Amino acid sequence: MELHRVPGSSRRARQLRAHMKRTTIWFVVFLATLAAAAGSLVYAQFDAGYYSQRNPGAIMQSAAPKETDGATYGVTAYPLYPPELAPGPGREDVQSYCSTCHSTRYITMQPPLSPETWTAEVNKMVKVMGQPIPEDVQPVIIKYLQTHYTPDTRKP
Repeated sequence: MELHRVPGSSRRARQLRAHMKRTTIWFVVFLATLAAAAGSLVYAQFDAGYYSQRNPGAIMQSAAPKETDGATYGVTAYPLYPPELAPGPGREDVQSYCSTCHSTRYITMQPPLSPETWTAEVNKMVKVMGQPIPEDVQPVIIKYLQTHYTPDTRKP
């Protein structure tokens, strides 16, 4: 049995080997460049003092800001009790539905919102955040927030 040689097959094989060799060389050059960049980054962090020689795996905490002359600094205890919401129809619904995701402090600590914004906020909580507020309760909550926590109705 005689084998037939396909013309140009050895040339194609040489071209393929040459292409693979070039690709391998570029890949090795890329990896060496990447390793050098990573090494310089780690060295820069050591040099900047982010790592200590004793514990090179831990990032050190930054220094505390310096106090300035004449500035007033104060820290008070965070109140652990929930704020008292304004009395009125819908207050219990706000307390029960809104406080399942966040404290009612979110309502009292932010600046007063317009009636349209309260409507958008409640709709966002239902549609985007997935809060299961029944459809018949949503208008009650919106009305309560609009009645007590807008720029015109909020009491200090």
